[in-house]
Amino acid sequence: MPGKLKVKIVAGRHLPVMDRASDLTDAFVEVKFGNTTFKTDVYLKSLNPQWNSEWFKFEVDDEDLQDEPLQITVLDHDTYSANDAIGKVYIDIDPLLYSEAATVISGWFPIYDTIHGIRGEINVVVKVDLFNDLNRFRQSSCGIKFFCTTSIPKCYRAVIIHGFVEELVVNEDPEYQWIDRIRTPRASNEARQRLISLMSGELQRKIGLKVLEMRGNAVVGYLQCFDLEGESGLVVRAIGTACTLDKLSSPAAFLPACNSPSKEMKESPLVHPPSHGCRSTHNSPIHTATGSRLTQNFSVSVPTLIYTGMGSGSAGKEGGPFKALLRQQTQSALEQREFPFFTLTAFPPGFLVHVGGVVSARSVKLLDRIHNPDEPETRDAWWAEIRQEIKSHAKALGCHAVVGYSESTSICEEVCILSASGTAAVLNPRFLQDGTVEGCLEQRLEENLPAGCGFCHIPYDELNMPFPAHLTYCYNCRKQKVPDVLFTTIDLPMDAAVIGKGCLIQARLCRLKKKAQAEANATAISNLLPFMEYEVHTQLMNKLKLKGMNALFGLRIQISVGENMLMGLASATGVYLAALPTPGGIQIAGKTPNDGSYEQHISHMQKKINDTIAKNKELYEINPPEICEEIIGSPIPEPRQRSRLLRSQSESSDEVTELDLSHGKKDAFVLEIDDTDAMEDVHSLLTDVPPPSGFYSCNTEIMPGINNWTSEIQMFTSVRVIRLSSLNLTNQALNKNFNDLCENLLKSLYFKLRSMIPCCLCHVNFTVSLPEDELIQVTVTAVAITFDKNQALQTTKTHAEKSLQRASTDNEELLQFPLELCSDSLPSHPFPPAKAVTVEKASPVGEGNFRNRSSPPCANSTVGVVKMTPLSFIPGAKITKYLGIINMFFIRETTSLREEGGVSGFLHAFIAEVFAMVRAHVAALGGNAVVSYIMKQCVFMENPNKNQAQCLINVSGDAVVFVRESELEVVSTQQPAATCQPSCTGGEVTT
Repeated sequence: MPGKLKVKIVAGRHLPVMDRASDLTDAFVEVKFGNTTFKTDVYLKSLNPQWNSEWFKFEVDDEDLQDEPLQITVLDHDTYSANDAIGKVYIDIDPLLYSEAATVISGWFPIYDTIHGIRGEINVVVKVDLFNDLNRFRQSSCGIKFFCTTSIPKCYRAVIIHGFVEELVVNEDPEYQWIDRIRTPRASNEARQRLISLMSGELQRKIGLKVLEMRGNAVVGYLQCFDLEGESGLVVRAIGTACTLDKLSSPAAFLPACNSPSKEMKESPLVHPPSHGCRSTHNSPIHTATGSRLTQNFSVSVPTLIYTGMGSGSAGKEGGPFKALLRQQTQSALEQREFPFFTLTAFPPGFLVHVGGVVSARSVKLLDRIHNPDEPETRDAWWAEIRQEIKSHAKALGCHAVVGYSESTSICEEVCILSASGTAAVLNPRFLQDGTVEGCLEQRLEENLPAGCGFCHIPYDELNMPFPAHLTYCYNCRKQKVPDVLFTTIDLPMDAAVIGKGCLIQARLCRLKKKAQAEANATAISNLLPFMEYEVHTQLMNKLKLKGMNALFGLRIQISVGENMLMGLASATGVYLAALPTPGGIQIAGKTPNDGSYEQHISHMQKKINDTIAKNKELYEINPPEICEEIIGSPIPEPRQRSRLLRSQSESSDEVTELDLSHGKKDAFVLEIDDTDAMEDVHSLLTDVPPPSGFYSCNTEIMPGINNWTSEIQMFTSVRVIRLSSLNLTNQALNKNFNDLCENLLKSLYFKLRSMIPCCLCHVNFTVSLPEDELIQVTVTAVAITFDKNQALQTTKTHAEKSLQRASTDNEELLQFPLELCSDSLPSHPFPPAKAVTVEKASPVGEGNFRNRSSPPCANSTVGVVKMTPLSFIPGAKITKYLGIINMFFIRETTSLREEGGVSGFLHAFIAEVFAMVRAHVAALGGNAVVSYIMKQCVFMENPNKNQAQCLINVSGDAVVFVRESELEVVSTQQPAATCQPSCTGGEVTT
């Protein structure tokens, strides 16, 4: 057999009382892998049993090792009745299947029950003996490393970046099978969890096989998602970027490569990994596919302007042949791949040459039952259509690849919205194929690309642009053309020249729709989508101008569908790029009635907007140097010739001449006020409250403009659920409720984090869903990082507390539980009303039960509370080893919702348990942190009348070993003991 799995059950502790007569438990354990099951002896009358079992050995194929999870079930023995289940543990064996990973999984695992939650712990030791399999027709992909991080992992270097890999598997959902009518809720939940674990393992194995075919050894930016399609079935899909990575093993090699941005940025004012921009011009065709069932496709291309192609002047003559050759070789390299997509958002230096813009596509589909799980052609064809459309948009922008690529779905009953987005780009072929580029070309290419602005140059012919745009010469190199505004889905390039600081910019939108079924519902959604997409981008553009900035990075747009509404939420980080022109002001324009009060109101709003722009420039320290137009070499068009965004197409040319669109020597951005909705849009611009003094926020890994990070970080997850009143719901009322929900959530976070001032909320990830009719759920995960710790904080803190006091009035009970809390206990009283729920815990692992995790045997080793962060790095520390990905799916159900503290208490306890189980699995691998952590799904459903609720959560991340920078000298000079795991060098980790 290719592999042997060995399992030993050591002990249990803190088990629940199962025998009411003796207040004890007669516990035993079933260990199952595949179709083979072993049992331990029954340990009578103890809540802390000591089994010390023999080694249970499973001889299995390596294919099964990848597909199957190890199931450990703890039961209470009953003589005259069926044994009672206490809980289960699922252990993924995959981290043991490649050479650089851990050799043993050993530790205390929480025993989890889908009805009662965590019910004690069990100590398990797992080992794998894997034999070499040289069979070229093998069906396993052992040895392929998976990383959730969307950048090249620390301590590795990219030899070749092969390209896009994708796969999906489908099956029937056990929740909707006929047998579910007669089995218990626990049995149904466990059947679902087991099936998802099997599908997840199978999916990862198939992705690995595709990487082997490409001759790669790793998948970076691995994103796995679950589509719960109800009666139609269950889909598990994944995308990633296949790479060939080399480990930087020696201390001298990896120490520079693993520098956290906290050190790198002290030496340079430039910021983080590559990205690029876009212009909010739209191409929104709606296609109706032929067939027996209605499927309507909707796609939007949001072009961005970047790339150095075919510029005028001396630079164009000198660099043209090399750029043409670059495009030709890049295209030939990419044509060898099925899809030129990359899930990376940060890149090695020199990989990203130019960016063309944001490209996106959406498609509305009607779900049908999955008849044959072995043939998922229908779902494959859907995604193939989306990717083909994205590919065509990228080619229209003169680009040959899409970076920062992601896919998502939103499902409501029979209707599914498929969404995909990325950034069109031109890449350096040196990373795409081994040894095909002449050294002289690389040298000439690097010489011709100006540092800090090359990615901003337009990638297409200025005389043959795919959309109208306002171009000027680059304010940095003054040689190539750049656009006036850039949108992108990737992180800010490290060499980008940025002025001032960045900030989080969000666009929020709700639209009512009529309740309908099947084709009628799909048609209604298809008709709404183009307008929603346009309005979301319009909001982003308005808010970007209001901040006095000219580029967006990390753009993420979600469209969620419910029974009677659609919701859109766009998040991005705004920055001021020095290479782009200074943004003009915002000017309100429109047909004004002969009413003095109305004119006075308009002028008052105009003044308020101008004041807000001035304050934002001061707040974010945006002070670009003045540059004469003659030096730039690109004359500003006359007012009549300027493109006027957001103007109505029905305007006559006479009305155009009446408006003075100039703002100094810059173009004004015109807002047309011609109806109530337009007026509300302007009001919404002015109601966005900036963060309190001492706080900054962004949705990228690093805040542009802040360099002096400290090692103090705090991750948090927050969930809010509100139920809308069904009476007289309008679009305006919906928008206000949604806006208030998001703003209040951010305000409450600022208040709880006030002890960390000055700090920045990084990697702010908002997710909005509509789980039920008239129910809105918003989930946010982020990490707070402090900076400039030595400055005087008392004045700033006092000012921040005063400004936040008003926002905290409706969250008083929440404020009694700050993020520093390190306890498993829930509050003795419920949180605020069930309509507004916040669940936040920095370290839900308890001091008693889960604080001291058992690590692999090693002298003087200490593994404290495992650090968790959504970032790909840990400030002030070096990542020395990656131990594999953590990809876990949990279901929690209750029939006593009110007794558990209502919705907030139930969610609070469940998320705390998820954190505890993630930490336990990482500690058992010998790790002391989880990086690139993401909660990809949090589906909450409740039935208040029956006092019932259910929640499904899917989390993932990279388990790592890190060492504090203060300990690096000791680590590099001391010879580690041969019997120690790398985790033995790690210090105590505190949250």
